[in-house]
Amino acid sequence: MQFIELDRLALRYELSGGGDRTLVLVHEMGGSLESWDEVVPPFAKSRRVLRYDTRGAGMSQKARGELTFGTMAADIAALLDTLRITGKVALAGVAVGGAIALQFAAQYPERVSAVIVGSPATGIAPARRVAALERLAKIEAGGMAFAVEDAMLNGYAPELRSDIKRFERFRARWLGNDPASYTTIWRMLANADMQETLSKVRCPALVIGGSLDRVRPPPMAEEVAKAIPGARYTEVRTGHYMAVQTPDLIADWFDEFLRSVDA
Repeated sequence: MQFIELDRLALRYELSGGGDRTLVLVHEMGGSLESWDEVVPPFAKSRRVLRYDTRGAGMSQKARGELTFGTMAADIAALLDTLRITGKVALAGVAVGGAIALQFAAQYPERVSAVIVGSPATGIAPARRVAALERLAKIEAGGMAFAVEDAMLNGYAPELRSDIKRFERFRARWLGNDPASYTTIWRMLANADMQETLSKVRCPALVIGGSLDRVRPPPMAEEVAKAIPGARYTEVRTGHYMAVQTPDLIADWFDEFLRSVDA
């Protein structure tokens, strides 16, 4: 793992693998680059893989104030520039990470060859915003432990906990989030309206819905796919934190789609 300082922003990242093509991985809200630990190895020989802690997550600089998806996409551009990664890249993201990947694809179309998103979190329904913001205030006051049971029940379905140690590691890592940064990112999501952004995505796109995702059920993922011109949609047996829960399955879908785009 490496650390890099951009324009008044410090990020932790890892660049691994080989090949001429680059895949950028963007983790979920509450996650970190470790969310991709078991997805990365299959690409070691075929692609360079860049993963990083988004601002406010993991060991990257903490986040305060107001954030936008545009800012988060600009962070990827700055990271690519600083690492001198030129040419088009493929992006893949889960949940809020999926929305960041889609924002980047719309904002920097000349830099993107393909985008893959799982259970993309592109906004909050108006009817749910008041309750969501009240919940965030409680997280700020009581810490991540206040929300962990609901987050795990809805996002990490019991049906996917056959590897109990994997689940326990993820839960403990989730609890280690900085509550203020987490709620800053959540407010970014609550204030977002990405419908116009989705319509501007022009690269090949794959949207994955998780049949066991109770945070963003498949119909929500499918609606995002319908808003992206020419996007492909599929539903698989996984949950909200799909890169952690079913890494082999997700890596296979990524590889199949990227090979089809490369061809």
